[in-house]
Order: sequence, then C-alpha cells, then structure tokens
Amino acid sequence: MSETFKAHILATIATILIAGSFLASQKLANVIDPTSLTLFRFVLALLFLSPIIIFNKARLIKVFQILPKALIVSLVYTLYFIGMLKALEDTTVLNTATIYTLVPLMTAILCIFFFKEKIPLKQLFIYILGIISTCIVVFKADFGLFLTLSLNKGDIVFLIASFSMALYPIFIKILYSKKDELLVLVFATLLGGIVWMSLTMQILNIPYDWNKIELNHFYSLLYLVIGTTIITLFLYQKATLILGPKKLMAYIYLNPAIVAVIMFLFEGQTITLGVLAGILLSVIATIIILRQR
Repeated sequence: MSETFKAHILATIATILIAGSFLASQKLANVIDPTSLTLFRFVLALLFLSPIIIFNKARLIKVFQILPKALIVSLVYTLYFIGMLKALEDTTVLNTATIYTLVPLMTAILCIFFFKEKIPLKQLFIYILGIISTCIVVFKADFGLFLTLSLNKGDIVFLIASFSMALYPIFIKILYSKKDELLVLVFATLLGGIVWMSLTMQILNIPYDWNKIELNHFYSLLYLVIGTTIITLFLYQKATLILGPKKLMAYIYLNPAIVAVIMFLFEGQTITLGVLAGILLSVIATIIILRQR
C-alpha cells in the first residue's frame, strides 16, 4: 500500500469522524457557551496526551522548539472555531454550511500564491460542481429553501472564518515537516489552540461553566475530545503533509453527505432521491479532484 493511498484513507476516516461530531455536538448544545466547550475539548485532549510528552524529555524539548510554528497553525485553526461560533449568533446553520462549501476553492486559490499551483478550467468546473452538489444535500434538494438564503453580518464573519480554515492546511504544509514526529505536532497545535482560546475567553468575558457538564454528557464529550480533536488532528496533519492542502480540502464536499448518512443510520432521518443525487454528485466531484495531478 503506497503512502499516498494511506493518506487518502486517513483523510476519509477524519471526514467521517468530523461528520459524526455534528450529532455529538447537538447533544451538548446549550449546555455551556460553545467557545468554552471548545476550550474544554482542547484542554482534555492535551491532558490525554500529556503523559506521553512530559515523561519523554526528547519530545518535550521538540514541543518547545516547534511551538512558535504551532502558534501560527493553531491560530488559523482556532480563528475558524471562534468565527463559526460568533457567526452563528447572527446567521443560520444552513447559511454556514453553504458558505463552507467555498473552502476547497479558497484553498486552491491560495495554492496559486503559496505553491505556484494552477487551477485548470476543468478543475474549476469540478469545484463548482462540488459546491452545487453539497448545497443540494444541505438544502435537502429544496430549491425554495435555497431561494430563502440571504446573507447577513454573521455570514461575512463566517466567510472570514472559512478563509482561516482554508489557510490551515496551507500553513501545515509550509511550517511542519514529514520529519517532525506527529505526536509532537499535535500536542504543540493543541497547546497553541488553548493559548488562543483562553485569550478569546478573557477578551470576550465568556464564563467557563465547565461544572455544568454532567455525567450523561460524558460519551458525547469523549467522542469530541478523542474522535474529533486528537485523532482528526493526527489524521489531517499526516494527510496534509502527503497529499497537500488542495486535495485534503476536497474531502469537505463529502461532509454533508456523510452527515446525512449518519443521521439516517442513527436518527432515522430519511434521505430523499434529490438528496441522494446530491450525495452521488459530491462523491463524483471529490473523486475527480483527488485524481487530478
């Protein structure tokens, strides 16, 4: 099995885990402030990894060596979460899901400036197809629902947040190296994320309220900490270093489709023929982008 094929498997697993986080997050919604919940996830994830780092002097030294770079990577990663949570105060989940489909195209455009890559006309068409197909899934193939879409202040905030997410794999590719130990990179990224999130909490005067998280929230929280914080950071950073930012971001087109399938399997929600067509188009668009040189 080639290194590239393994990277595609890692990216697919990460996409599935992130899709599952929507269901887990739904069960924790309105318990505490989302920013505080995200910081809590980062802190718990760091505590899980701490023994492996702290009791290994070589790794601990490497963490401090790479921390300046990790602060830059974690800044754009954290800005996405902060922007998303702030945007949702003024906009809807449908609006954010629609805007998020622009991230792969944003990443491709950024690759022109950072890596001198080009976007052939055929590839641009595939990006547009990917945006259309994910919108079909997001809006449940209801054109009338799509026509109700109107942009507001929250959408502009989320557009900036999406730009930060587009920069995330770019900075991983520039600042991190295949020679760096992945465990050290993840730990340093989490540490940087905690720094930025803590500053945000102080500046915006957001209460922590971690005592409100009860035992019945444990499984959902555990999934978010291990599945979509620790594991996805490992998978994304490894896959980005091999595949590059453009191909990794193409997996975003599969996200709404996988969410729809998960909701069908675990929540009993139906998938209409229109949504199924959108899912198939998302898969086709993603495969075509991944097969590009």
